[in-house]
Amino acid sequence: MPIRLVIPNETAPGERRIALEPGVAKKLSATGVKIAMEQGAALSSYFKDEDFDGVETVADTATLYKDADMVFKVQPPTLDELKQMKDGCTIVGFMAPSKNAEMMQLMCEKKITSLAMELVPRITRAQSMDALSSQASIAGYMGVLMGAQLATVFFPMLTTAAGTIRPAKVLIIGVGVAGLQAIATAKRLGAIVEAYDVRTATREQVESLGGKFIDTGVSADGEGGYARELTDDEKQQQQDVLARHIAMADVIVSTAAIPGRPSPKIISEAMVEDMKTGSVIVDLASEGGGNCALTKPGETYEYKERVTIHGPLNVPSELPIHASEMYAKNLFNLVSPFINEEGDLALDFEDDVIAGCVLTRDGEIVHEQYRS
Repeated sequence: MPIRLVIPNETAPGERRIALEPGVAKKLSATGVKIAMEQGAALSSYFKDEDFDGVETVADTATLYKDADMVFKVQPPTLDELKQMKDGCTIVGFMAPSKNAEMMQLMCEKKITSLAMELVPRITRAQSMDALSSQASIAGYMGVLMGAQLATVFFPMLTTAAGTIRPAKVLIIGVGVAGLQAIATAKRLGAIVEAYDVRTATREQVESLGGKFIDTGVSADGEGGYARELTDDEKQQQQDVLARHIAMADVIVSTAAIPGRPSPKIISEAMVEDMKTGSVIVDLASEGGGNCALTKPGETYEYKERVTIHGPLNVPSELPIHASEMYAKNLFNLVSPFINEEGDLALDFEDDVIAGCVLTRDGEIVHEQYRS
């Protein structure tokens, strides 16, 4: 029997993404899945209800959730949403489990199966399902545009009647997906780009995009593509070298984040003190507290009327059409292999990808990282 998939309106403040877009809706319908969406849920992503052929629209959330077998979401479900869902359903979306103990407890009580998109393992087969990477790419792109808008100088070199204008010096901190996209975007805008990451394996990637890699002599390559935590001595060596480059930068875009943990503090107050007047820091790690010691998440301000520090939150939501398209494709690629010919969902919990991202199941928290 075909499952009923529902997509609610995202109610988190400032969230403009939606977990479905018309192209993916068409593909899901072709598998036999019955789809319903809350009326007007996609308007913030600039999709109209009538863009979704074959998708039922429902006026209120309670009716939408009543018979839902599977729910696609962007932000974690609220406790009120969970209370409206039927026992034993499946939820797929970002869960932020380290911040949502009550949510996980209620999902266990209702025997809800939850697949957390931030827990999708970083293996080759799962690349098309990796929502962290797809959304980080958007953040890296937008971070540079934010920096350019706040900057007090041109990014490219310009030859004018008043003489030649030198290009801006842009420093990218953290060379993950967001950092790489930031490097590429800053280069396209004509800036001189330097980049730093504690993982020395990223040097080749930086140089392939035309950036200069900053080598501090400290390597912290860790598991799963993430960096390990540095020792106190390593942190000091890192800061001594990095401080010189920070002092010369016109714009810094900082992207160093570790899912489920506070963002590492890389830019100290003393470093900011030494920055040029008129320079800018865009801290894309603000969700986790920021890479800069002076970042105020969700705020933009001038430090001592000299350095602009921007701490944006939920940056992918600033580009809602493409962010929604990419995220919806990630969801489809994750669940579609487990939809059978009848349109029913048959998750294989022995599958490496599903086993890696299942958070709750059969009334228990099953992910090793979050089991108490």
